[in-house]
Amino acid sequence: MDKIALEGMEFFAYHGFYEEEQKIGNKYGVDLEVETDFGAAAQGDTLNDTVNYESLYKITKEVMEEPVKLLEHIAGKIIAKVLDTHASAQTVQVVVRKYNPPIGGVCYASKITMERKRDAV
Repeated sequence: MDKIALEGMEFFAYHGFYEEEQKIGNKYGVDLEVETDFGAAAQGDTLNDTVNYESLYKITKEVMEEPVKLLEHIAGKIIAKVLDTHASAQTVQVVVRKYNPPIGGVCYASKITMERKRDAV
């Protein structure tokens, strides 16, 4: 299986469990990896034969613009939209980071990783 990825996408968003997080916002990072088959694109050189990374960015951006409480919910929504939008996507992995999370101490980032296969969704 072949893979396409967007690494290090950055967003300022208003996610968080605490009301204050939803008001002041925070910086987030997202990595997205999709397993698919590049066979047709490698032969035909046609964008319609692959997973367009511009589309992946648009999906991620749209999800990041909708405030939610949990990083897991963000990842789940991205995965669902990628699988709904790209029929050739077989597996989607999303990493979501919240920089400087409110934990009462020094922490560069909190991070979750979620992966789902098309047949398991």
